[in-house]
Order: sequence, then C-alpha cells, then structure tokens
Amino acid sequence: MNQFRYRLRRLDQTPYMTVGLIAVMVLVFLAMTLAGGSTNVNVLIEFGAKINVLIQQGQWWRLVTPVFLHIGFTHILLNMLTLYFVGMQLEAAFGHWRYLVIFLVAGIGGNVASFCFSDSLSAGASTAIFGLFGAFMMLGESFWQNPTIRSLARTFLAFVVMNLAFDVFTPGIDLAGHIGGLFAGFLTAYLVGVPRIGKVSAINRVIATVVLVAGLVWLYLHGMAQ
Repeated sequence: MNQFRYRLRRLDQTPYMTVGLIAVMVLVFLAMTLAGGSTNVNVLIEFGAKINVLIQQGQWWRLVTPVFLHIGFTHILLNMLTLYFVGMQLEAAFGHWRYLVIFLVAGIGGNVASFCFSDSLSAGASTAIFGLFGAFMMLGESFWQNPTIRSLARTFLAFVVMNLAFDVFTPGIDLAGHIGGLFAGFLTAYLVGVPRIGKVSAINRVIATVVLVAGLVWLYLHGMAQ
C-alpha cells in the first residue's frame, strides 16, 4: 500500500483540483454563514440546495449546486477531511481532469438519485465523495492482480459498507444520494479510464458509459414524473 501511494505521489505531487474544490466549498460555506447561516433553510434554498419541487419547475442546476453546500460546521469539516485524503490519491492516479470529471458526475449522479427517491432537502459533497469511493472500487476490479490496489479496494469497500449501514439507521442522511454517487463514480471511472495506472478494457468502458447515461436519464425522467 505504501509503495502504491509513493508511486502516486511521484506521478504528481500537487492535488490542484482537490485543493481547489475544498477552497470553493469553504468560500461558499463562509458566504452562507454571512447570509444567515448554513443551517438556515432559506439560505440553503437560496444557495441552491436540492429541492425536488423546484427542480420539477425547471431549476435543473439544483442537481449540481448541492455538491458545494454544507449544513453546519461538522458537516463541512468531515467532508473536507475525507475529500482531501481520498481525493489527493485519486487525483494522482487519474490525473487532474479525469478526477474532476469523476467528482462532478458522481455528485450529479447522487443528486439525481436523491431527486428520484427522496423528497427531503439535501446538500453536501458526500454524493461526490462516495463517487470517489466508487472510483477506488473500479481500480480494485480493473487491477485486482495488483496486491496493493487490491488491498486499498478492500479497505474502501469495508468503509463504504460501514457508512451505508450507518446511513440506514441514521435519520436525515441522504442514503439514495450516497448510493447514486457511489455507482456514478464507479461507472465514470471506467468511462474516463486511468492511463497512469494501466489500460482498462474497451468493452467495460462502453458498457459503463451506456449504463451511466441511461441510468441518469431514467432517474431524472422518473423524478420529473413524480
């Protein structure tokens, strides 16, 4: 595991995208605090939290903006710590732009799933962060013969299972968003590929692309029809 992390650090020592995403979220959090507080429902709505009825009225950007919002200091602190330590490894593995695509598509995918299966107001980067966990699962599946990657994938799989189990028994957690983000990140990682680590099967990339696009479209249309 240490050798794999050392190799990633040698590939690129500066996680520009991860640090940039964290900076944007912190700035948004400060703006929300000045506007009346990040736990204030009106502030959350004004800044773009996921509200199903508003999305159904045409405010589709609410499938994107919730990724950059957080509800309370503890929420943003935990998410930013997780994003930094997970993101810096994946950004080194996938490269800056592939990593950013995974993060954003996973965040949107999680919000689309939440829109389809949950009526609650929601916000937070956890949909995208679960997508990063999904990207680690993709690495494990594609490069299972590598003992270091296999070990990392098993660790993150256990972490995902524990988190989803915690979500089930914790009120107010957007379980649909987390699961949606996880699968969207897994599929997007196949779509963009990971040339810094190795070659991904072309068939798997095509299948992942079809499933991802079809799934997002179906979920969105299903949510609009509700």
